[in-house]
Amino acid sequence: MVENRSENFSLLGERADRARYRHFVGRRAELELFAQALQSESARFSVLYVFGPGGVGKTALLREYATLAAEQGRSVYRLDGRDMEPSPQGFLLALSQAIDPDVPPLSLDALADLPPAVLLLDTYERLAVLDDWLREAFLPALPAQLLVVMAGRQPPSEPWYTDPAWRELARVVSLRNLRPEESRQLLTTLHVPGMLQEAILDVAYGHPLALVLLADWLMLGTTRAEAISLEHAPDVVHLLMQRFLQDVPTPEHRQALEACALARVTTEALLVDVLGEEAAPPLFAWLRGLSFIETGPEGVFPHDLVRDAVEADLRWRNPEVWRRLYRQVRHHLTRRFWHSSGLARQQAFFDLIYLQRHHPLMKPFYDWRALGGAYHEPATPQDHAHILAMVEQHEGPESARIAAYWLQHQPQAFVIFRGADALPVGFTANLLLDTVTPRDEQADPALQAIRAYMRRYGPLRPGERIQIARFWMGREVYQAPLTHNMITLNTVVTWLTTPNLAWTFCCMADPAAWEGVFTYINFCRVAEADFEVGGRRYGGFAHDWRVEPLPVWNEVMEERALSLSADWRPEPVGQPASPPLLVLSQPEFAEAVRRALRDFARPDRLSANPLMRSRLLRDRYGPQADTEDLQELIEEAAKMMQGHPKDDKLYQALRRTYLRPAPSQEKAAELLDLPFSTYRYHLRKGIERVTEWLWRQELYGGPVSAYERV
Repeated sequence: MVENRSENFSLLGERADRARYRHFVGRRAELELFAQALQSESARFSVLYVFGPGGVGKTALLREYATLAAEQGRSVYRLDGRDMEPSPQGFLLALSQAIDPDVPPLSLDALADLPPAVLLLDTYERLAVLDDWLREAFLPALPAQLLVVMAGRQPPSEPWYTDPAWRELARVVSLRNLRPEESRQLLTTLHVPGMLQEAILDVAYGHPLALVLLADWLMLGTTRAEAISLEHAPDVVHLLMQRFLQDVPTPEHRQALEACALARVTTEALLVDVLGEEAAPPLFAWLRGLSFIETGPEGVFPHDLVRDAVEADLRWRNPEVWRRLYRQVRHHLTRRFWHSSGLARQQAFFDLIYLQRHHPLMKPFYDWRALGGAYHEPATPQDHAHILAMVEQHEGPESARIAAYWLQHQPQAFVIFRGADALPVGFTANLLLDTVTPRDEQADPALQAIRAYMRRYGPLRPGERIQIARFWMGREVYQAPLTHNMITLNTVVTWLTTPNLAWTFCCMADPAAWEGVFTYINFCRVAEADFEVGGRRYGGFAHDWRVEPLPVWNEVMEERALSLSADWRPEPVGQPASPPLLVLSQPEFAEAVRRALRDFARPDRLSANPLMRSRLLRDRYGPQADTEDLQELIEEAAKMMQGHPKDDKLYQALRRTYLRPAPSQEKAAELLDLPFSTYRYHLRKGIERVTEWLWRQELYGGPVSAYERV
């Protein structure tokens, strides 16, 4: 019986491999690049870095790489960043177990003895804190014949580009959506009728996971192309899950999936609080077996597309059930927060914040992808120079002198945030004071303004304390959503856990930009406490905990979090969240550029162009980019050719056709004194040149370096 069972499992594995092979399409350039590296005795690179958004097919590509390597007789070691402790010891332990579970963990010195092999490292974004160690210690210790493939959601960090060694030894591949012909091939493999394929392509934009999910949905009975079309932005997974959820076995299974969609990660303990002690274990096991559920060290979680679709479906279908489930998940996380400490408490706090990711007054103010990506610790004397350098860089020398005063008088107020390297990525200074002294007021104009405000509206009583979030900033970016991730952790935990707290004040350079989120959390704009440092005006928000104590505030926050389904908005209304980015394939991008040129003088049409949701426009102009910004970007791309001896004629053809158009193309050719065929040739080459320039900006976010990419 044991032998037969093993044989059946082997056959199932072979069937699974064959199914994966049938459903893998495209990626020809990526496969050829890897195959050449396998076959060459002296490969041009030793590290292949693949990056792209979730669901774009990175893991599927790594499976194909593993097959190619095995066919060439190479050993394959597969690691996943979700399945290991993000430390050098944890990484070496995971690698040792992948090579041979029965041997002790490898040391760096032993790596040189490894045979020619391929190391596949998936979900690299989970190992960001190890990036320096991997690049500077681990990879150099490997034998030259060992090929490493890394796959993650984020582009490589800067040293991969700036270090001459890694510019030569590493190759970067930006994994994009499938091309239209590849998408059709996948849909044909999935038995989607040809008459429905174009409608799916219009909705899915070539996103591999969305294509597969839509094909599964079609099997439930949709036969009309118009039923697939969406009037608004293509919300692929929401459309799918309205039907898919009907096949969940029982209401309890459905509720387990919905709880999993709300929480950042789901554990069996969470399901116990939601569904009961008896039901939780089998439902948790069922979740783990779903194709779109992933498993990590902290629990299970759905793919991002599925997560958003399930929650959106529940809010639309049954808002009251969504409210009840939200409360259950929030109460579980709240208990976790109060019954933990250290990193566990930090993670529970971020899980509570994550619950509010869809609220229109919270969404714009956090970098949700990076939430929890940096760890914090008290600043040490060795950090003080970095702190002062950040303050001087972003606020000037006078602010730096004030920060130095507080580093001397309240060093415990400063918390450093660290990320992938040992240097601080940011800091916050949360002053906790029993009183504001004349010396404090003389040293810091903020304290003078805040004390004057408190005297008018609620001075401190004996034993009471004041919290002032005086400084907060990042090393690279100043006061932005990414740094707001950091201040939220330290500042909110401080006001949640400090006894006898009377006031919390949060100071910032641009309070108007943050009014939405502070109004949401019931903090008042206190313009009377604005102050000036170095010729620059600062202001902020405040909360009197005596007027609204913490228990009442918690109740208010729970109700406001639930207001998403009731369309509640405080005054003033915050800015709406911007629509998500589109990740277009190169042909789709080229077609969007051609459409944008044709519609250059028609803002009403230009507003619907996919480039309005492209990375290059958002990177340049921010989430509120408009059609004028897109026009400016296109004109900038065209003017790259202006005045160039060989290319100016291409620019002139574009200018006379689209930017400052003649009445007709024939008239444009006449004005340019060109035969019509020559004019058409110049126009075509000009469009190609503009498209190439914009495509490089889309892929790499700036001027293309000599660093070679696929």
